[in-house]
Amino acid sequence: MNAPPPYRPARETPRPGRTATATGRTDRDAALRALVALVAQGDEAAFDRLYDRLAGPVLGVAGRVLRDPSQSEEVAQEVMLELWRSAGRYRPERGTVLSWALTIAHRRAVDRVRAAQAAYDRDWLDAVRSYAPVFDEVAEQVELRFDQERVRQLLASLTKGQRESLTLAYYGGCTQAQIAALLGTPLGTVKTRIRDGLIRLRDQLTVEP
Repeated sequence: MNAPPPYRPARETPRPGRTATATGRTDRDAALRALVALVAQGDEAAFDRLYDRLAGPVLGVAGRVLRDPSQSEEVAQEVMLELWRSAGRYRPERGTVLSWALTIAHRRAVDRVRAAQAAYDRDWLDAVRSYAPVFDEVAEQVELRFDQERVRQLLASLTKGQRESLTLAYYGGCTQAQIAALLGTPLGTVKTRIRDGLIRLRDQLTVEP
């Protein structure tokens, strides 16, 4: 089988109107089945016509799952290539050509999401495992003069934002960037909360007998 025609970026097409008749849908699927049969024989012209009819809906499904234009385009390209390669395996009794193509698109898009999440989880674990806390001068004074349990008790006197940031930093082993991501807070705000929280802890500890 020859190589498929060069990939063209797909454009999502509007959904068919509700006035389409069952006969019209049947005719369209019959036409698509005929094209798939020709594609299975390596007919590039047939693939070009099949591409024009399916690329838009395929891109639409990918876009709704991924919500990222560039990744959606990549998935659409992968799906159309898979249709070219697997046209001979299409079985009409299992569904229409359109449902076949959209099922492949949905599966590919979900796989892309799962792969991205798995990679993020691995990076996160690696970052946590390799994290070496870097304490500023105030933190060092607190660590040297007071035990961890006393500091934990004093955390309750801080603001919620300060307490969350310090807890994630000192007991969760998170970097400031990771804390910002977890809390959905700007990195600058996290740095300020940690600094102000440590200063407040120092001040409270200093006045205690």
